[in-house]
Amino acid sequence: MKPGNSILSSYGTTIFETMSRLAAQHQAVNLGQGFPEGLECQEVIEACAAAVLKGPHQYPSMMGTPDLRQAIAAHAKRFYDLDVDWQSEVMVTSGATEALADCLLGLIEPGDEVVLIEPLYDSYLPIIRRAGGVPKLVRLSPPLWDLPREELAKAFSDKTKLIILNTPMNPAARVFDRDELQFIADLLLKHDAYAVCDEVYEHLIYDGLDHVPLITLPGMRERCARIGSAGKIFSLTGWKIGWVVAAPKLLQPIVKAHQFVTFTTPPMLQDAVAFGLSLPDSFFAKLKTDLAARRDKLKVGLQRIGFKTLEAKGSYFLSADFRPLGYKGGDDDFCRHITEQAKVTAIPVSAFYQDNPPDHFARFCFAKKDEAIDEALRRLEQFFKG
Repeated sequence: MKPGNSILSSYGTTIFETMSRLAAQHQAVNLGQGFPEGLECQEVIEACAAAVLKGPHQYPSMMGTPDLRQAIAAHAKRFYDLDVDWQSEVMVTSGATEALADCLLGLIEPGDEVVLIEPLYDSYLPIIRRAGGVPKLVRLSPPLWDLPREELAKAFSDKTKLIILNTPMNPAARVFDRDELQFIADLLLKHDAYAVCDEVYEHLIYDGLDHVPLITLPGMRERCARIGSAGKIFSLTGWKIGWVVAAPKLLQPIVKAHQFVTFTTPPMLQDAVAFGLSLPDSFFAKLKTDLAARRDKLKVGLQRIGFKTLEAKGSYFLSADFRPLGYKGGDDDFCRHITEQAKVTAIPVSAFYQDNPPDHFARFCFAKKDEAIDEALRRLEQFFKG
């Protein structure tokens, strides 16, 4: 029989699904896949329940409901002083991964070069290659994850169509500062390129740092497609509600891709997210405080066991070097080993690189209930220290 698409068929099952299946098989505490527990916003869930009963239940506009698009525009103004026309500059998607696919399918022509910063979210490369793009990889390396400016500048050329910029960054938990963003903005202007800005962790940022959207920098308003995620903001990842904010000329080809990918998104979920985006500042502040406390609980516990933890300034994730424990294998083997033997699951950081990755770091998700973190630490301590 004739084979399927050679690009997509070449990829295996995502590491997140693989490790979650292994966790279930071994009844492990799953600190691998980034789904939050005990953080779900009850007010937004209740708003959804009311919307389900009220209706409507038919197709909403493929651009999203007016209420949610207006709420997204108001959110941009409230947090970043960004003026957005909800009618021409906002589109709702069925999750941020769909938003990424829409942006890449809508903007890339075969042969266009796309700059990517490793470590990276695993959906980027398959979509870029399926769209005919040519990836140009620039590497951040642990433990400091410094931006290699010279290498980044060399990755740009007259063939560069866009860069994907993820900040706060998964899995590095890195938050790019204004000076780093200005360096990237200067490259975009020099090479007449765009930025697809994966900002799904925009409200998950700690230690007094601020999230600075690239789109707010001078000259970037027409060049950035900014992606957000209700799943990350409200800890409701199964709802799959995302959005794209971009200038009208940039948004239009993205809209054309969206209409042939999912077309539209459940209206009751959109209604609930619109309500959620209007919650007071105290909600967003508490989210940061709660997650920072869980991060610190996990960090202190891993250090006590013998791990060397890395800084985690944003996102759900804390990476740790396991070499001080005496383990001699690579990170994939280590994560399988602790899942099967210690009954705790993490994700190998090497999965976020293409070639010759660092292979002695494990990524742990701290967006879990305190009791899950405590139990994971108890199991790891018992396993490694007896």
